[in-house]
Amino acid sequence: MSQDLISDALNRIMNAKKAGKSDIVITRHSKLLRNILDIAKEEGYIDYTLTGKELKIDIKRVNTIKAIKPRYTVPVKGMNSYVRRFLPAKDFGFIIVSTSKGLMKHKEAEEKNIGGCLIAYMY
Repeated sequence: MSQDLISDALNRIMNAKKAGKSDIVITRHSKLLRNILDIAKEEGYIDYTLTGKELKIDIKRVNTIKAIKPRYTVPVKGMNSYVRRFLPAKDFGFIIVSTSKGLMKHKEAEEKNIGGCLIAYMY
């Protein structure tokens, strides 16, 4: 286990998906990770419940969910090149961006004309 809780959790989700499992339990989590999972839950990729100190994640229809390392800080105008780099097709999936207004998808950040730090991508 590394010190990066987000990367560890997203890697565990992908490993469980590749192994054919439908759910996993994560004991080390943070508020930032839960916010990322909230965005994935909105899109229907996963579902999760928090019970005590455990986070139970049900994997639904996610193809890929990965952390972006290093975490690039990108202006609004440069975001499109990273979208092409990490996502397989136009309008297929999204990148999660940490902005001064909170976490949001890259399309919302472009609409609000806010740049930020790239955290993760999923499709």
